Amino acid sequence: MRKLTFQAILASAALALLTSMAHAEIVIKFSHVVAENTPKGKGALLFKKLAEERLKGKVTVEVYPNSSLFGDGKEMEALLLGDVQLIAPSLSKFDRYTKQIQVFDLPFLFKDINAVHRFQNGPVGQSILGSLKKKNLTGLGYWDNGMKQLSANKPLRRPEDAKGMKFRIQSSDILEAQFKAVGAFPQKLAFAEVYQALETGVVDGAENPWSNIYSQKFFEVQKYISESNNGYLGYMLVTNTKFWDGLPADVRKTLEETLTEVTVQVNQWATEFSEGDRQKIKDSGKTEILTLTPEELAAWKTAMKSVYDQFTPSIGKDIVDAALAANK
Repeated sequence: MRKLTFQAILASAALALLTSMAHAEIVIKFSHVVAENTPKGKGALLFKKLAEERLKGKVTVEVYPNSSLFGDGKEMEALLLGDVQLIAPSLSKFDRYTKQIQVFDLPFLFKDINAVHRFQNGPVGQSILGSLKKKNLTGLGYWDNGMKQLSANKPLRRPEDAKGMKFRIQSSDILEAQFKAVGAFPQKLAFAEVYQALETGVVDGAENPWSNIYSQKFFEVQKYISESNNGYLGYMLVTNTKFWDGLPADVRKTLEETLTEVTVQVNQWATEFSEGDRQKIKDSGKTEILTLTPEELAAWKTAMKSVYDQFTPSIGKDIVDAALAANK
């Protein structure tokens, strides 16, 4: 009798624990490396607002901007370890997990942001988004920042102008090859280190979208910005697959719907920021924006063509062709 009573107590305690766990609030830590007044920063805050409103008492979202929790060199590791649940790294950060993602780093691949969206929303772009599951990563969407511009302390009109200069790059084999193709010296640096590196001359120049150039005040330490639109800088919103698949089905469904809604808004903000921040930089008078002629742009494209020859085999010709087709 005493044995049965003890077993009953254990069963009751186990049931109470399971019930408590079922009703425990889910904490989602969202870590990113940019300022809150950027498309990604605003998107993270909007997701927090909507998720907590729609899943009140079930989900809490903690947002950590500006590398305040993990820098861009550590956030992927933190996600895989379960120390954070959502990050939105630059697409360049995923090349160690799938070479297909390198397509987004190819120089002058997309003529504008609309071409990028056509590719991302098409079958090939969506297949890339889902290609990381075997690495315990689930892609939840593409977030824009914008097209990249070249900045430096000397005018960059033609590729030979970059020869011998040091450019900050993300950790990307393609971006490294891109600058080597024009005789420059690429330097891999964490995003949080870029301003000081530009200010002190550790590097001479960089490539960034308008919102990064403005929000991080890079324009204050760069005399010239060439409006090159030489590449796309976007992010993949990504989570830990085990965490995501372990969520209650109703919670996961609501979060997915919320993220779809937020993604549309983030990409709209990115377009608005690109236009608005460019104007703010121009109005500041602290840097000169150079408009490149069609002939000058063609020279940059020709100089960097070797990057395609080098990396298309590992990316996949079908993927590169699909991206090029999105320009039509």
